[in-house]
Amino acid sequence: MAITLKQYWKNRDVEYASELTPELRARATETVRRANLLLAIYHAATGNTAPDNVNSGWRPPSVNAATKNAAKNSPHLTCEAVDLSDDVEAIDQWLATAEGRQALIDCDLYAEVASATPRWAHVQTRKTASGNRIFKP
Repeated sequence: MAITLKQYWKNRDVEYASELTPELRARATETVRRANLLLAIYHAATGNTAPDNVNSGWRPPSVNAATKNAAKNSPHLTCEAVDLSDDVEAIDQWLATAEGRQALIDCDLYAEVASATPRWAHVQTRKTASGNRIFKP
């Protein structure tokens, strides 16, 4: 019911160690902490088992460039985002409710709209330009 830093890194902390700064490590720790808080609230609110798989965590520049539809300034580059496995869109659907939006506020997270994230839920610590907790990329 919780994700780990090991899952977040997806071994990129080893493969791209020279690109991983202490600042990025600190941001990743905070992103994982907030995502786990959100997953705990989700589980408490719905009774559903929260997924514990990361589809995408930190992306070094070369990985981001090779990732289909990845934004050039993706918060994955700066360890400010995580894509949580959400095959049945349960998390995304819950985030769209008043309770889910409040959880985003409580965790100080932002989420992409469900239509932009099939089979995963994208949450990030980076504030959006609009300030909206749920946004279109």
